[in-house]
Amino acid sequence: MAGKIISPVDIEARKKLDLRAGDTVRVWQKIQEKGKTRLQAFEGLVLARKHGSESGATFTVRRVASGVGVEKIFPLYSPVIDKIEILKRSKVRRAKLYHIREKAAKEISRQMRNIRLAKDTEEAPVEVEAEVK
Repeated sequence: MAGKIISPVDIEARKKLDLRAGDTVRVWQKIQEKGKTRLQAFEGLVLARKHGSESGATFTVRRVASGVGVEKIFPLYSPVIDKIEILKRSKVRRAKLYHIREKAAKEISRQMRNIRLAKDTEEAPVEVEAEVK
């Protein structure tokens, strides 16, 4: 006996999948609900790829869902993952893009500051008009 491993995952195809940090991917997950299985997509930026192509390999995907950053760590060879689509390749200078978290936080705080300043400038002329009358 040659020791053939039976797995629901096409291991060779996942190994050949050249997944890198900076890729925008769509990961299709199988979700069990009330005896039925449905597919749900999680689309985002790959921040990190860990443990090479061995059996415990993982990759981290980040997306912003309704203003909140959501990160998921997927095992590369998980049978729960139906398929992985690479949508876009970006040229990055780092192997791990964890600095994107702080970058997103800074961007949000800048937007909040702009909103606050806009409210202050809008309210000021209204008060001046009330005093003139």
